[in-house]
Amino acid sequence: MRILYITPYVPSLIRVRPYNLIKHLSRRGHLVTVLSLQSTGQEEKDARELRGCCHCVETVKLTRQQSFLNCLKALPTVTPLQAAYCRSLDMQRLIERVLAEEQFDVVHVEHLRGAHFGQAVVGRPKVYDSVDCISLLFEKALHSAPSLAGRFLAWLDLARTRRYESRLIGQYDKVLVTAPQDKEALWELNGRSGEQGGEKIAVLPNGVDLEYFTFADGAREPETLVFSGKMSYHANVAAASHLAQEVMPLIWARRPGVRLEIVGNNPPQAICALARDERVHVTGFVPDLRPHLARATVSVSPMRYSVGIQNKVLEAMASGTPVVASSQACAALQVRDGTHLFVADDPATFAERVLRLLDDSALRREMAANGRNYVEERHDWRAIAADLENIYAEVMDKWQSQS
Repeated sequence: MRILYITPYVPSLIRVRPYNLIKHLSRRGHLVTVLSLQSTGQEEKDARELRGCCHCVETVKLTRQQSFLNCLKALPTVTPLQAAYCRSLDMQRLIERVLAEEQFDVVHVEHLRGAHFGQAVVGRPKVYDSVDCISLLFEKALHSAPSLAGRFLAWLDLARTRRYESRLIGQYDKVLVTAPQDKEALWELNGRSGEQGGEKIAVLPNGVDLEYFTFADGAREPETLVFSGKMSYHANVAAASHLAQEVMPLIWARRPGVRLEIVGNNPPQAICALARDERVHVTGFVPDLRPHLARATVSVSPMRYSVGIQNKVLEAMASGTPVVASSQACAALQVRDGTHLFVADDPATFAERVLRLLDDSALRREMAANGRNYVEERHDWRAIAADLENIYAEVMDKWQSQS
């Protein structure tokens, strides 16, 4: 197949979903052309690396100032800020030029921020990867975001995002999400109409690059916990704050030497301030997450709210790091509590599960092996890319039958 893949950010090891889908589709013999917005110097480097993984990559510069102006213009309109953030006339012109110059079998558009670029695609079957239901995320953030500003932004954009997402389903031939709860939420937005909701929305889960995240069976640092994730994301900020303020004191009461690593890009001041306790280390950006997972005794993911699949949980399991997670963090996974990981929600239970793993090396080894096996069986990007290939084929067949 000749696939045109349109993204509002450059796919990379941080943007794992589009990066791995593009890489593995290319390995399966498909010619993938990527058109992407690029906002930072790091994304420029990521684009150069991506060119080694697929047929072609072209980028359009989008400055932070332009994104801010886009949002400012959208405030008095019905367009959600998330949808307005990546507006770019230059990107639209690039899409139109590439479509005029080349023939593609299917067009894939990524994320709510890029969804409007599908309007430039005419006469080709097109797939929209919503990834998550953003309306559902805003509903949860409205009640649980860690700051008043976060709750205000969720309130400001919720109604507009609901209307916007409901219309997107009718603009694409197929809509993808990572988890059943997101499919259900989008279907609800669309009035639960059969073809326009249930059949048109497909669950395509996230995976793990099992060649990259190998099972780390070497020596680990004693009494070291790791929490990973993009720290500019409000749900991760809420989780890290809860972990440090509510869970860790209970753990330290029993084991005062336990260390906590908070690993992820762009931590806000509230998270950086947690490092005032010498037992907490806030790393900021790291070029490679794997060493942090490989040396940790336990990975912790006390998400207070979330949507979709939490990659942090899958990556820890793939690395052989035992996981303690909230039910929110693993709601989209078919895992068994006590076998693949421990599930706990209240601080006391969460702390008890962590302490149990710290106390029992045999249990850690057993859970590490079970976690790795689970990821291999259900979340291998190679199998997920094959499923996406089948979705493309289905969309193309239906398109041709209606032409």
